[in-house]
Amino acid sequence: MTDRMARARQLMDFEMPYRNQGLAVAGMDEVGRGPLAGDVVTACVILPPEPLILWIDDSKKLSESRREKVYDEIMTRALYVGIGRRSPEIIDRINILEATKEAMREAAAAVPADLFLIDAVSGLGLHGREISVIKGDAASYSIAAASIVAKVTRDREMRELDRLYPGYGFARNKGYGTREHTDALKRLGPTPIHRRSFIGNFI
Repeated sequence: MTDRMARARQLMDFEMPYRNQGLAVAGMDEVGRGPLAGDVVTACVILPPEPLILWIDDSKKLSESRREKVYDEIMTRALYVGIGRRSPEIIDRINILEATKEAMREAAAAVPADLFLIDAVSGLGLHGREISVIKGDAASYSIAAASIVAKVTRDREMRELDRLYPGYGFARNKGYGTREHTDALKRLGPTPIHRRSFIGNFI
């Protein structure tokens, strides 16, 4: 646990200069910009600086079972959690970047924050200061927490969609373009949750 505490402290240290100014800091991240199917999902999270949640880190570095446990702890301790999402139809209409920005604005709509630390996205026009952080989910405690919330939320949704649309492997691939998924697309055709602007090479 000593290593995990050191890692959590490292992530928190990134944002402590802002917190020490008395600013309410929110972290924001998205999941699902690259898949062929499903929504893009965003999260905005405010956590207290103490006690640290030991397993908070970039969601991609955690196993699915670990993410689920950390998600539950975040949801218990968070001062604010907002979720935003945009559908495949909207993604097709306005493009994935603009859809992600809209979903981030939705997630942050009611957050009582002065400062938004955002993973690699800028220009949202939020009601506080925005700082875009490249690879922010590996640098900031709050962004990492948001990455976990967004990832678990979307993964759960994709498991539900797997039951509605069997044969594509959504529970396993989460809508990403794996061989299993693209073979199913060629064999079964697209579903209502596929992004038409993403799948042109696979049907």
